[in-house]
Amino acid sequence: MSTASFWPSCLEAFRHELTPQQFNTWIRPLRLENAGDGLVLIAPNRFVLQWVKERFVARIEELATAALGQAPRMALVVAEELVRPLTAPPAAAPAPAQSGRRSAQASLNPGFSFATFVAGKANQLARAAGLQVAEHPTSYNPLFVYGGVGLGKTHLIQAIGNHILDTNADAKIRYIHAETYVSDVVRAYQHKAFDDFKRYYRSLDLLLIDDIQFFGGKSRTQEEFFYLFNTLIEAHKQVVITCDTYPKEITGIEERLISRFGWGLTVGLEPPELEMRVAILLSKAAATGMNVDEQVAFFIAKHIRSNVRELEGALKRVLAYSSFHGQEITLSLAKDALRDLLAVQNRQISIENIQKTVADYYKIRISDMHSKKRSRAVARPRQVAMALAKELTQLSLPEIGS
Repeated sequence: MSTASFWPSCLEAFRHELTPQQFNTWIRPLRLENAGDGLVLIAPNRFVLQWVKERFVARIEELATAALGQAPRMALVVAEELVRPLTAPPAAAPAPAQSGRRSAQASLNPGFSFATFVAGKANQLARAAGLQVAEHPTSYNPLFVYGGVGLGKTHLIQAIGNHILDTNADAKIRYIHAETYVSDVVRAYQHKAFDDFKRYYRSLDLLLIDDIQFFGGKSRTQEEFFYLFNTLIEAHKQVVITCDTYPKEITGIEERLISRFGWGLTVGLEPPELEMRVAILLSKAAATGMNVDEQVAFFIAKHIRSNVRELEGALKRVLAYSSFHGQEITLSLAKDALRDLLAVQNRQISIENIQKTVADYYKIRISDMHSKKRSRAVARPRQVAMALAKELTQLSLPEIGS
């Protein structure tokens, strides 16, 4: 059997040996390529690579030996490493203490890096854009990142700052929340110190400004930021902005600013899909030195769908519950730890709430949905309500139908 035909047969073997969730999360994203007399297994990120290395690589080598007639040499790499020049000398890593001091001066959290930013379909474009800006500043200027609460906007833009700081220790970087910038403008106005204010911000090589929607309705702040933005862009300095909504949908912001936000690249962050939520949970658990079973991670991920922040909060609750009771983290323990949280969710998303919402949307009565009417005007809302109930509650279809 050739190498080209081996990998499909290997995937088929894992498809039968693993659950669909395990296969789709850990095996499907892998690629296999020839490298001289050996094989290269390519993972989408370091977390998947480490997980495969610990749990599945021995089985892959076993299948390869059986299919190819000999044990091949196998290397594991991350996809992004393949696009880096192999001849480039490795950059000297800064001393941890020195790096930490520089990050603190820039108001950056050293823990926010691209290595700890779990990638998936929901954020792959935003991550790729962020990495491009980090490696080639001003390639997209400004970079505008938008998305809901707790989806990783702050993590991503601080990862850009930390990456640039690691490669250029002399770079002048500042991460700032929009409300802090507003306070700086007010302070400069009170103390008649606008010259110092302008001199500081215009000297930056990279400005990372978070939650710019807080500029809404603050005309003096918007005016100052308008001139700062123009100055930095004209000087080929990088600007990265986050917001909770698409630029043209921001309320209370002047049109001249909104139009400039679109000069570079605008990317969105979406709520993570199930497999990505599982990967995030396992990554967060590994970062704390705790071992969480996949079954437990899938249980948490299925019930916490809104954002990464709530997902991390649920994980911390399970870890704390395990630590306080001196028990191993099991599915049963996770259910006990999250019992109150799940009860609140179940009250918020009940069959009755779903029926009322759907009936209101389609402008029919709830009694119509319970009737035996089969007209399109009733059948369609009934089907929508049942689909939502199956997706958002833990009830089976017979229970929903009754």
